[in-house]
Amino acid sequence: MSKMKTHSGASKRFKKTASGWKCKSANKSHILTKMTTKRKRHLRGTSLVSACDKPLIDRMLRKV
Repeated sequence: MSKMKTHSGASKRFKKTASGWKCKSANKSHILTKMTTKRKRHLRGTSLVSACDKPLIDRMLRKV
């Protein structure tokens, strides 16, 4: 039987940490001129994925 493939789009967007999965904030790619500086500053950096989404990401990125 062949190996299970990981979801390539999810593998580019999520990284595994000791406490779960980390991801980048959304709405920070283009058309940033109309967004306030405070809003862009708060979107900087990464955050942890919520607990309800962890099973979905575990399923997409499993290594079996």
